[in-house]
Amino acid sequence: MKVLVVGGGGREHAIVHKLSKSNKVEKIYCAPGNPGISELAETINISPMEFDLLIKFAKDNNIDMTIAAMDDTLVAGIVDEFEKNGLKIFGPNKRASIIEGSKAFSKDLMKKYNIPTASYETFSSYEDALKYVETLQPPVVIKADGLALGKGVLICKTLEEAKENLKDIMVNKKFGQSGENVVIEEFMTGKEVSILCFCDGKTIIPMVSAQDHKRAFDNDEGPNTGGMGTISPSKYYTEDIAKTAMDTIFKPTMEALAKEDREFVGVLFFGLMLTEQGPKVIEYNARFGDPETQVVLPRLKTDLIDIINACLDKKLNTLNIEWEDFSTSCVILASGGYPDSYEKGYEITGLEDAKKLEDVFIYHAGTAIKDNKIVNNGGRVLGVMAKGENLEKALEKSYNALNIVYFKDSFYRKDIGKR
Repeated sequence: MKVLVVGGGGREHAIVHKLSKSNKVEKIYCAPGNPGISELAETINISPMEFDLLIKFAKDNNIDMTIAAMDDTLVAGIVDEFEKNGLKIFGPNKRASIIEGSKAFSKDLMKKYNIPTASYETFSSYEDALKYVETLQPPVVIKADGLALGKGVLICKTLEEAKENLKDIMVNKKFGQSGENVVIEEFMTGKEVSILCFCDGKTIIPMVSAQDHKRAFDNDEGPNTGGMGTISPSKYYTEDIAKTAMDTIFKPTMEALAKEDREFVGVLFFGLMLTEQGPKVIEYNARFGDPETQVVLPRLKTDLIDIINACLDKKLNTLNIEWEDFSTSCVILASGGYPDSYEKGYEITGLEDAKKLEDVFIYHAGTAIKDNKIVNNGGRVLGVMAKGENLEKALEKSYNALNIVYFKDSFYRKDIGKR
């Protein structure tokens, strides 16, 4: 079959990499893709938000399946548009994608259906939000309601920091329209874990656990990013916790969406905090996580195409999804200055040597071709993934590769998986 993957980051590289191993896939296209993806798929110069052009391409090239994994395309309704044109596409529709598109919606859903999460209030008025913040005891969490490239969640350690961030979001429009409404919630403590789940609207099957590292710098310091590295599995996510999460969070969320006429078909991502009271939801995503996908999919034994078809055919309950028992790690090599401003266009060296390392695969997230050389073209540039019989071995391989790959001003966290 012919498959089209929409997007051009590290997550899409991981999806393409997994698809390339399926004997059911004869041809992979990726729009727009990146230099790393182009080694496995034919890249197409179409923006992920150009739905009309993507639909035309899918029709002209007899695409059997499209996979949409980017938050903004899903929230904007790419699935609805493809389905209107009789095209097969994997991902939640616009009504279901609101679970990621609006944090206020997701918090209200959890409150209505008694799904455990942090206590919160939602505000559309800056003055009202400011008054509320002044009544709180820091630390406090402020979230832009809409999509903000993974940077819209701000953990404020002091009252002054909270006031400053609130002004940045609601007055200075740091995140544009995404910050017109804000969610202000209690700061939860515990271990974080990411669980991605396959869903067909009726059945939900969790993937293996992962643990992301959001802060830019070592020791969980600096601003929140889209993710500086991740590992799988999380040693804190026990079988007992998994059962509790299934009973109190995963199934209730999918059932709640169905009751609200927002049936979810695709990948539903749960960011969990393992608190003393049990697991609670930090956030939902309506798609494969990034960079969690880069450590989860390498452990998938079952053909990804079989899983996607089972989801679309509402037959997920008939499938036994199998996983490898090795560990994986992915450390992000980022541009100096990320997640704020950074320079692009620096040549990346060492990629060919790093490719020769055993059990290492390098996902391209923000790269481009300039003068026949691969250069940095984004904040998160490469995801250096490795697998090992345990986490320590996997991390050792990731960091060995990072000693080889380099571009000017690049940086990475030295403590992924150490805490």
